[in-house]
Amino acid sequence: MGELLLEGAIFKKRRLKKFILIGVDVTLILFAYLFALVFRYNMAGTAIFDTLGLMGKFKWQIMLAIVIFLSCQWLMKQYRSIWTLAGIEDFTLGTLSFVGGTVINLMISLMLAVRIPLIVSLLAGILAMVLCNGVRIQWRLIRRLIVAREKEMPGSLDRVLIYGAGMGGSLVANQYRRYPYYGKKVIGFIDDNQEKVGSVIGTIPVLGTSEDLEMIINAYQVDEVIVAIANIDESTLKGVSLTLKQLEIPLKMMPGLLELIDGKFNIGMIRDVQVEDLLARDSIKLDHHGISDYLENKVVLVTGGGGSIGSELCRQIAKFKPKQLIILDIYENNAYDLQNELLRKYKTIKLVTLIASVRDRQRLTEIYQTYRPDVVFHAAAHKHVPLMEVSPAEAIKNNVVGTLNCAELASEYKTKRFVLISTDKAVNPTNVMGATKRLCEMIIQAINVQSETEFVAVRFGNVLGSNGSVVPLFKQQIAKGGPVTLTHQEITRYFMTIPEAAQLVLQAGGFAHGGEIFVLDMGKPVKIYDLAKNLIRLSGYEPEVDIKIEITGLRPGEKLYEELLMDEEGLQQTRHQKIFIGQPGEFDLEQIKSQIRELVEVATTKSIPELKAKLKEVVPTYEEPSHHQLDKGKVTLPAEESHDANQILSHVAQGIHHQVG
Repeated sequence: MGELLLEGAIFKKRRLKKFILIGVDVTLILFAYLFALVFRYNMAGTAIFDTLGLMGKFKWQIMLAIVIFLSCQWLMKQYRSIWTLAGIEDFTLGTLSFVGGTVINLMISLMLAVRIPLIVSLLAGILAMVLCNGVRIQWRLIRRLIVAREKEMPGSLDRVLIYGAGMGGSLVANQYRRYPYYGKKVIGFIDDNQEKVGSVIGTIPVLGTSEDLEMIINAYQVDEVIVAIANIDESTLKGVSLTLKQLEIPLKMMPGLLELIDGKFNIGMIRDVQVEDLLARDSIKLDHHGISDYLENKVVLVTGGGGSIGSELCRQIAKFKPKQLIILDIYENNAYDLQNELLRKYKTIKLVTLIASVRDRQRLTEIYQTYRPDVVFHAAAHKHVPLMEVSPAEAIKNNVVGTLNCAELASEYKTKRFVLISTDKAVNPTNVMGATKRLCEMIIQAINVQSETEFVAVRFGNVLGSNGSVVPLFKQQIAKGGPVTLTHQEITRYFMTIPEAAQLVLQAGGFAHGGEIFVLDMGKPVKIYDLAKNLIRLSGYEPEVDIKIEITGLRPGEKLYEELLMDEEGLQQTRHQKIFIGQPGEFDLEQIKSQIRELVEVATTKSIPELKAKLKEVVPTYEEPSHHQLDKGKVTLPAEESHDANQILSHVAQGIHHQVG
């Protein structure tokens, strides 16, 4: 709120500054014409007093000249500020405005019978240019002296070191120079480009590289470091973070490259470094045209739209200007919050938020009949493995029956494309949740054969920052002093961030022809034990010294490592390097529906072991791990799939400026 009030006060002052500057320009232009007249006629022997009288004789031409000069200044945007951040471009534009004004005035003088001498117009234009530009430069110098004196007051300002002597770093330094009330003094830059070391950005020196960080901090008594590199390498950021943790110096970051390009950057956007910023992967390159082709001006329904993946899908879809976006969720709070967020960000979006369960066939029928969605993203599901092991009937009803309801209605109401959000746990599943998601994939592939709708599934691993994700859990445990708990020292998982997953889902939907299971490239598997140790270190503690790591044992249905493809599925490359296609399976829809009815009957009337046995009949690849498997201890992964502690973080997430968790 304080930031908004501050920006409001700044805005109110700008109008007054414009009027003052226009008044100064008028005065200086009048003086320029007076001096030019005195120079011209006094040189010819005319008395100065008589020369002053000529101002009255030529007053209308002088007034016209003033209007022309002011108009040129306005067109060159010389009244937007008083050049507190002026550079060569501003000086050039100011010069061009007076050159243009002088040329126009000379042309007008040539058309008049009684005119100001051409030498007077030319000299007045040159003098006005020097005086008006000079006032702006002088104001800038005076302001700098005032700010510099404030900075010299002991203890009055925090001493800031900026990492990155490029465009981003220059923006941060200029903002702090422009607004001294933020209480920051930029004492220097560091940059890993050796050619910049020793140079000066404005008046601020580039003191060294990241290798000199500790020495510079101690020598210059740095209070804070700001990273101003939009695409900084995650290993470099990690090293800087660890150094500053040891020195107890806060580290902050400026926003991403898009904000800089759009000119939306302000100091208030600088934020603390999040743990997820240090878990970066290369940014995703998307075929925006291909995605826009099937989303723009279409009615798009997202089931589970208030959840982790569903909500991010909605955010991404909104960028492609759908005709209507429908958020469907059983949990009203998340859906309500997302609705408000999207309406604030996209003023013209046509948004509908519906509270409904995918289990309720009649309610879904009403929704499909009313809105006739062109595209459906089906993200509604129960996903927590341990919970579904003790409540398998709920997984059957929500995941399986819910998917069948949504898919059949999509086919009935001629939906163009239906995208199922699946999981790597559907591959050779060892738990109820994974088995139900595999059955969902079977439904999609079976119904695709006989429907005009293009049904596809997108399969990926764990999503960093989603509800129940390991990183937020670890962060909570670290904040409480530990212990950090994990189920097995050798357990590994594939990870990606929520935005990365959502973007690739949209891209995969653009490749759909029907029946495919798209498999997202999750990078290499991450060893959770190494991840825990790194998160502890990045939080400023030492593993097993300050924060203990506790091994609790594998939970029922939990694998040591996940697979992304079933043995019988091959892989085909798509146009996107991170998206592959598994070969479509052949399933009979009526047989699957009959088996689902039997499953629902068993879920309603029989025991959990009987339900799991029936589920295994329907999903032949479902195999519960034996107690021997749960307790067998160390499993060795292929060498090319393992990571050491120094490499692991680079494969966990993408985009250092997406805040997760």
